[in-house]
Amino acid sequence: MKITSVVGINFGDEGKGRMVDYFASQYDYVVRYQGGDNAGHTVKNAYGEFALHLIPSGIFHEKTINILGPGMVINLESLKKEMDHLREGGIHVGPDNLKISHRATLLLPYHVQQDQEEEKRLADKKYGSTKRGIAPAYGDKYMKKTIQLGELYQMDQCKEHFDELVKYKKEVFRYQYDFAEMWDRLV
Repeated sequence: MKITSVVGINFGDEGKGRMVDYFASQYDYVVRYQGGDNAGHTVKNAYGEFALHLIPSGIFHEKTINILGPGMVINLESLKKEMDHLREGGIHVGPDNLKISHRATLLLPYHVQQDQEEEKRLADKKYGSTKRGIAPAYGDKYMKKTIQLGELYQMDQCKEHFDELVKYKKEVFRYQYDFAEMWDRLV
């Protein structure tokens, strides 16, 4: 079994996508292990020009299975748009060549709103977010305060979980901390 890993330094525009394009035809699987729809790359091939943000570029190779791994945060609206665009270009996208980990994190609209509000709050000190909710979704992922895609198979339980998350969000964003005491503990 031959394995190749394309790893970048997380600054984008470093050619990771180009390398995956180059290797994809030689492999049975192309796995995207982390990230969201904030970045991506453009692929130009015999089918046309495609901007990929979530789906690995192995999707252009008939025998390659593409996997969105458990470390990803997935905006389902963005995923659907990307799949539709590929299909319109004559690219087959289906359960036989695109798999999504049941442990991938669902990026929700409130993540996008949080991201946009934080950029607004930071004003001239903003960190340059794409405002797509990636940082808040990862923050929630690591606090175990989000929904994994596999939960969508049990919608009753998923709804209960979602309601709890909304309750949590409402409490967190109105809760007042004793910042002076926190600071005193630090110094």
